[in-house]
Amino acid sequence: MKKAEAILIKVILVQFLFLFLSQFIFHQLDVMPELKQITKYEGVSKTKFTDILQTLKGK
Repeated sequence: MKKAEAILIKVILVQFLFLFLSQFIFHQLDVMPELKQITKYEGVSKTKFTDILQTLKGK
């Protein structure tokens, strides 16, 4: 059982490393500029807290 847990921990660490590296490559090194255009089009790159607060206040 300890061997299976050790393997799972190693798999989790490797997955986290690949996730971190892929996020760094896509966002910091600007490998895919189309990705930024898509996020701007979908409206997920900018957070507008004022609109959210106005919605919650009923305005």
